[in-house]
Amino acid sequence: MKKFSLLVLLLGFLLVMAACSDDASNEAEGEVGGEITVWVHPYTGDAEKEEEMWDTIVKRFQEEHDAEVKIEVIPWANRDQKILTALAANNGPDVFYAIPDQMPQYANEGMLLELDPYLEDFDLSDFVDTALVSTKWQDKTYGLPILQEAYTYFYNKEVIEAIGEDPENLPETWDEFKAWAEKAKANGFYATTFQGGGSMNGTLYPYLWQAGGEVLTQDDEVLINNEAGVEAFTFVNDMYENGWIPEDSITAMEHDAIWNSGDMLAVLGSGITLSNLQKNGEIDFVIGSPLENKEKVTYGTVGMFVIPSNTDNPATAAEFVKVLTNADNQRTFNEVTQYIPTRESAKDIFDEQPYLAQLASYTQYALPGVIHPKGRDIMPMIQAELQTMMEGKKTPQEAADSAAEAIEAAVSQ
Repeated sequence: MKKFSLLVLLLGFLLVMAACSDDASNEAEGEVGGEITVWVHPYTGDAEKEEEMWDTIVKRFQEEHDAEVKIEVIPWANRDQKILTALAANNGPDVFYAIPDQMPQYANEGMLLELDPYLEDFDLSDFVDTALVSTKWQDKTYGLPILQEAYTYFYNKEVIEAIGEDPENLPETWDEFKAWAEKAKANGFYATTFQGGGSMNGTLYPYLWQAGGEVLTQDDEVLINNEAGVEAFTFVNDMYENGWIPEDSITAMEHDAIWNSGDMLAVLGSGITLSNLQKNGEIDFVIGSPLENKEKVTYGTVGMFVIPSNTDNPATAAEFVKVLTNADNQRTFNEVTQYIPTRESAKDIFDEQPYLAQLASYTQYALPGVIHPKGRDIMPMIQAELQTMMEGKKTPQEAADSAAEAIEAAVSQ
């Protein structure tokens, strides 16, 4: 019923857009002023601190522009349906927060305002290139990014020393990691975690990108089963068959107990991993760079602000998004949320925090996932084939081919 209800809401939105087509324009015209409503989410557990943060950001905007900005905090739960419902009723926000697998769905249906006309004199050079990847669909820009993550390996120093390796000379390539994994297994440790029941962003995709591969292009060309794709499937299969990852990796959602007990060499993680390690203080760790095979790449989500195409105040909404994502406001936002800014110049907030500064340096390698309207839908299809392979029922080539067939069927609908 959920898919049906979202379809109804989308149809309702398109009818509203058709009715308003004579009154609305996507051209960058009009003066900045009036009132806009901005939908945000609770990014931390401290509502009071976040309210102060938004007050500061809005005040900076209003120092330059005679406009009213109303910030509304909406829960993360059911956010897709809430946004679609509001937009279909033509009473939604003028600006809202989106993530990479939402943006192309909305943009592909004409639900988002193209920002390129508003960015002609706007300098984008300070943004991290990989953060801007998530804001574009079919060569058009639909958002500006404010936060980013970068996943990489956190290594247990005691395990490194137990296998006779140097914590100051960590693996940087697949081959180097494989050598450490063999030593870890020989000494009674797992090499790393693998959440086969979780998102492809944290399992197959990083290895696929590191092999020089891609799932599918924005032109619907499916590439997951080419040579690079099969190499990635094979790497995962080898890790499982060699016992480098735990026995339950086919369906596991986490391996925290194994890592926390000191029985694992490395764990793939991001800022939340760092926060937990520093809070618990039980594991002496070092952070390594993302691995490289043909490419040095990893996963890292991006958070952006977008504008619905049926906003009554596009000029003000666009100006607010530009101001919101400037360097000063990115510092303010990310000092509170402890995410990584998407502007290089704003990363100086971590100058006194070496671990976060190290993670921030890796965002240049962090891809935000599969930027495609079907990006979210195809994940279970790929996951099913990956699990079947790990169960020994298909070869890596067969699993990759089956995944490609399922993706082709999905994008053709």
